[in-house]
Amino acid sequence: MDSLNTEVNKALAVLERGGCILYPTDTVWGLGCDATNEEAVSKIFKIKEREESKSLVILLPDVYSIFNYVADPYPNLKNLIQHFDRPTTIIYQHAKGIASNALPAEKSVAIRIVNEPFCKLLLERMNKPLISTSANISGLVAPRIFTEIDPIIKDRVDYIVQYRQDDHKIAKPSRIIKLDELGNIIVIRA
Repeated sequence: MDSLNTEVNKALAVLERGGCILYPTDTVWGLGCDATNEEAVSKIFKIKEREESKSLVILLPDVYSIFNYVADPYPNLKNLIQHFDRPTTIIYQHAKGIASNALPAEKSVAIRIVNEPFCKLLLERMNKPLISTSANISGLVAPRIFTEIDPIIKDRVDYIVQYRQDDHKIAKPSRIIKLDELGNIIVIRA
């Protein structure tokens, strides 16, 4: 647990200064920053060589945190999320409190609740949402394990988390669903 705490503390210090980190998630390795900091979000787009008009995923530690960043969440949200059998990102309407450059034009927000120990502890201590986007140059294949991450990405971040770098379990991106205005679930990525 000491190494986990040490890595969380190091990552948190970088994030609080507006920096960007390369870190393990419950899906693929991600690039992250404070999702409320527009300058930090801009750095993520530069690292990925991605247009700022594209939206980004936000990570949160628990279902209750969603109410801080979504104006009108799904009424039975906790029950819905508890029944997911794998990491699932939900696109919600009416985002609030997130850096505007992290959101698409219609101001929706893609949020995933994490269970991965590093992410969960980091988010609990950070007390803010964390950007999560795959650790690759835009348009290229997302790395499934740490050793597949392009050295260019590694050179561009402010900190590389040391936790789980030797994990060789092949990771997959999250499922993505959208909740429309009527509460219907639309599968974006299965």
